[in-house]
Amino acid sequence: MNDHLPPPAPDWALFLDFDGTLVEIAETPDAVRVSPDLLPVLRDLFDLLGGALAVVSGRAIADIDARLGAEGFPAAGLHGLELRTRGGGPVETAVEPEMLDHFREVFGAFERENPGILMEDKGAAVTLHYRRRPELAEATARVVEDALRGQEGFHALNGKMVIEVKPDGADKGGAVRGFMAGPPFLGRTPVYLGDDVTDEHAMLAAAELGGFGVKVGEGETVARYRLDSVPAVHGWLIAAADSLRESLRSD
Repeated sequence: MNDHLPPPAPDWALFLDFDGTLVEIAETPDAVRVSPDLLPVLRDLFDLLGGALAVVSGRAIADIDARLGAEGFPAAGLHGLELRTRGGGPVETAVEPEMLDHFREVFGAFERENPGILMEDKGAAVTLHYRRRPELAEATARVVEDALRGQEGFHALNGKMVIEVKPDGADKGGAVRGFMAGPPFLGRTPVYLGDDVTDEHAMLAAAELGGFGVKVGEGETVARYRLDSVPAVHGWLIAAADSLRESLRSD
């Protein structure tokens, strides 16, 4: 594991997780705060990399757009269930929201019975947050396990004090591979920044495609490099934009 990332190259494709990477994790999804300095840096990098920058998140793409004003960026939402391969393009999803009605009913009842538990309905996925009730971690896991019993085609995805139920067949690694299969990502070196266990699939995909992952914060990881915190990510993004700008100017 190396804390010193290599200088960015103009042929990189940059993939960025949202919560815990671009913004600090908050008690509830709606409580996150986006630095006013973040979007200008992302736009600079998007231009400097020829459009090969994407946000890859467990949030829905509409939620990402609302918080980043990022309609101009490619994005993957719901851990790869939603994909927008070009800025301003359509969002592709093969999941009908009513497929998850059973989980909405069960998780909604658990939320009502346990103040502090939060059910988040993402349309194509349903999530239980227990950050405000960490003592209910095991109870939350049991509710999810019971809800999944007999429901084929769905699985649970564990994150930081959150469990999400989603249809099979999509993860952040698949999203990275989807981006890398076409322009402007095709033929570039994929670099993925993320903080959670759900980002490990994407880091593996980046490595398999000739790039590497960057772990944000503590914890075991397949990533080659590490940044300590969200502020460290912001500092690195600013430095990367400056370095790319200078590199392109000298060419």
